[in-house]
Amino acid sequence: MATRVVPGRSFTLRGVVAGLAVGTIICFSNMYFGLQTGWVSIMSMPASLMGFGIFRLLAPHLRFPFSPVENVLLQSVACGMAIMPLGCGFVGVIPALNYLLAQDEQGPIDLSTWQLIIWSLGLCYFGVVFAVPLRKQVIIRERLKFPSGFSTAVLISVLHGQGRQSTKDELDAAAKGGFASLVPRDEPLQPETVGRAATDQEHQQNAGDDVSDKGDWAANIKLLLLCFGGSGLYTLATYFFPILRNLPIFGSAAAHTWLWAFNPSFAYIGQGIIMGTETTLHMLLGAVVGWGILSPLAKSRGWAPGDVDDWEHGSKGWIIWISLAIMLADAIVSLAYVALRGIFASQRVTGIMSSLRQRVQEHGVSGLWKNPSHDYSPLLNNETEASQRRYGADEYAPVRDDDEEDAPPHQRIGPRMVTIGLLASIALCVLTIHFVFGNLVPLYATTIAVLMALVLSIMGVRALGETDLNPVSGISKLAQLFFAFIIPQTHKSSVLINLIAGAVSEAGALQAGDLMQDLKTGHLLGAAPKAQFWGQVIGASVGAVLSAFIYRVYTSVYTIPGDLFQVPTAYVWIFTARLVTGSGLPYRVKEWAIGAAVLFSVATITRTLAIGKRWRPLIPGGIAVAVGMYNVPSFTLARTVGGLFAWYWTRVARRTQTPLIILASGFILGEGFLSIVNLLLQGLNVPHL
Repeated sequence: MATRVVPGRSFTLRGVVAGLAVGTIICFSNMYFGLQTGWVSIMSMPASLMGFGIFRLLAPHLRFPFSPVENVLLQSVACGMAIMPLGCGFVGVIPALNYLLAQDEQGPIDLSTWQLIIWSLGLCYFGVVFAVPLRKQVIIRERLKFPSGFSTAVLISVLHGQGRQSTKDELDAAAKGGFASLVPRDEPLQPETVGRAATDQEHQQNAGDDVSDKGDWAANIKLLLLCFGGSGLYTLATYFFPILRNLPIFGSAAAHTWLWAFNPSFAYIGQGIIMGTETTLHMLLGAVVGWGILSPLAKSRGWAPGDVDDWEHGSKGWIIWISLAIMLADAIVSLAYVALRGIFASQRVTGIMSSLRQRVQEHGVSGLWKNPSHDYSPLLNNETEASQRRYGADEYAPVRDDDEEDAPPHQRIGPRMVTIGLLASIALCVLTIHFVFGNLVPLYATTIAVLMALVLSIMGVRALGETDLNPVSGISKLAQLFFAFIIPQTHKSSVLINLIAGAVSEAGALQAGDLMQDLKTGHLLGAAPKAQFWGQVIGASVGAVLSAFIYRVYTSVYTIPGDLFQVPTAYVWIFTARLVTGSGLPYRVKEWAIGAAVLFSVATITRTLAIGKRWRPLIPGGIAVAVGMYNVPSFTLARTVGGLFAWYWTRVARRTQTPLIILASGFILGEGFLSIVNLLLQGLNVPHL
């Protein structure tokens, strides 16, 4: 079977420039919401739609048409930029170092803008490079679905008039399809020897007007712009009327004393839509338990005597320890499941288990150590196949010809480039951290952190491919827990080292996981992996530098932590570091934290075993409950409204999800980007009304 090439240019300067423009908007948005609540999204579908809209408007002036594979490049560049505020630690670790690290912990550490840029560039590459060898395993061989990447591929396919799969079986088959499986069979595919000019010429002939549903894309763009503008106007209004951010819907006493207010932000409603009904209701449960039960209890019993809003002595700081215990329990159970499932899903392990089981059945227990030299049995018999089905190994078995299912050889990243890139990116990370922090962070600690990040990235990528959730928060906490064992508590920089190690692990897992979604999108649409790789590298480079400047601007204008930017994720980071390095806990936290950890360990195990069961959503998810605890209720209530609206839209009105995602994305991007205007007003000291 000849290797084929999908028509269109996979790498163009205009695609990169447009991707950087779209990525800038998302990067600003992610920094804004990350500093507020810790929430960050790569927004691959909105990026694809905005990029398509840009080139659709410019269609009369283009020398060659905007193709699906170029759309993939644009989206890869934009998403590479989008994750940098979180991937480089600007919403968690850096604020913790700047504002929360105590003097006896070698803090606070105020990094200059150039140091922030160097730090960012050191973290932004090794996860991207490590995604390349993982792609071969999880996309080509195992064919994991990567739901967000698949959904983005379907959207791009529909936008460019390549049809759509209508039934669930067709969608499931396409999600696990091979290279260019979403390109229609009647789409002329070129042999790999055909030159670029011939490819563009045929594409020009076949795609003179490559959008069959003009009304659909125009309506989606209009919806995105309307939601963007409406959310932006609301954001501008909140500057002049700050009360809009905290409406006392439960009364002034509940709002001022116990922080039970409502923030009718379009953006947080949009976040709730994207999170879904199940997650937002679990977050609401966390808010009720944390802020409605535990907070008043800790205050009334004198366990947290300070003001409720005080992180150090109030119940706000007391309940975050409970949420932290829940997150640690959920992370350990979830990652253990992913690791064990990967082991037991392999053919070799299932074959060995089957062989041992057969020996016991034929010879009794003594058969386990009996010499099998004269009693061979095939490892892959019917029983093994049944065992594979039990453990899910049939999804992973490499039964196909990988070369026939992958991109043409000249479009792939060669092993030599991967090896050089991985070694160079690891060395860059170690050296830049040493340059920024000097002897405060030993070289061996950074090296171990990077290597650990690569191992944990495998679990993160697999979890993302199967569930669409990247457990980066759990991965970073696991790294912090690990470093508590190898760095003595008496070390003067133990807390600082713990934070840096967690940041490195989170960066690697986040980049490798979320960028794998982009590679899945490109794989289904026939985009060149090499073009996507360089697009991601460019996006990560620009995003790292831009994120450093955005962070510096926000921290120069606003008080952090403050009313607008409470940086709850930074508190989670610093509290975790202090916990695992032996710092004391607030009064009565230990008993409640242990109880919560045990309870949610059982809940996580139950949810894991109940995948596919109708009653599974009734078991609360640990991460969602914990987020509801450490974020103030005003954000959670708005997200719950969004989650309930999503339920009404899909279950009651029975409408498609694409307009819903576009609506939510417009809300989020509008507030995130138009917050720049509020930033300027704040910098100019324009008075509030």
